[in-house]
Amino acid sequence: MGIQERKERERERRRQQIIVAAKRVFSEKGFNRATMEDIAQEAELSPGTLYLYFKNKDELYASLSLRILQYLNMRLDHVIKEEGIEPAKRIEALKAAIYDVYQFDPLILINLFHLQSSETLKNLSPELFDDIQKLSSGSLDRITILFRSGIDGGLFDSFDPVVLAEILWSLFSGMVLWEESKRILDDDNNFLKDTLDMAFEIFLRGIGKVREEDPGSKGHRIGHPASSI
Repeated sequence: MGIQERKERERERRRQQIIVAAKRVFSEKGFNRATMEDIAQEAELSPGTLYLYFKNKDELYASLSLRILQYLNMRLDHVIKEEGIEPAKRIEALKAAIYDVYQFDPLILINLFHLQSSETLKNLSPELFDDIQKLSSGSLDRITILFRSGIDGGLFDSFDPVVLAEILWSLFSGMVLWEESKRILDDDNNFLKDTLDMAFEIFLRGIGKVREEDPGSKGHRIGHPASSI
């Protein structure tokens, strides 16, 4: 191993050390109360060392989101590439995938949703902003592919699959944040799985393809995934 490679590995190891410490501090104190000094103390480093890796607290906070977005895209790729699966089951696999991402790291997912609706993005380095933007766009692109598959397979009406992907992501993020606010008040209860199941069923019924029965009939929707598996 060359000197440069060792330096790069050491830099990445130190960077991960800081990120792990930041996650602990943000979890305990919240973003507003946490300071770079708190994180430096948790990481057993000097505050000056932190600024060699992250220019401010906003950038460190945002860096936590990269890992969860990478995992989300990996799970979505698995759903997309699974062969021989009918559209209804593929959409059901989408629901399982996004819930799995929540279980993978609830704190960081919640952090991501807060980040996407805050001014923090404006304070990031161009490189980090681009990384988050590309990963987020990639997630929506993958969900769009899955909805397009459902439309092409006759499962859904001919809605814009891009808009469907954005609605689903908004629905999911809203539910996670709402359930988290309830969990803060009652730590013993977490109803996200049940709420997600119901929300998915209602949403998919709403976009299901309409089958006309006769000229005087209003028709009814068919093939929503929750009832077809």
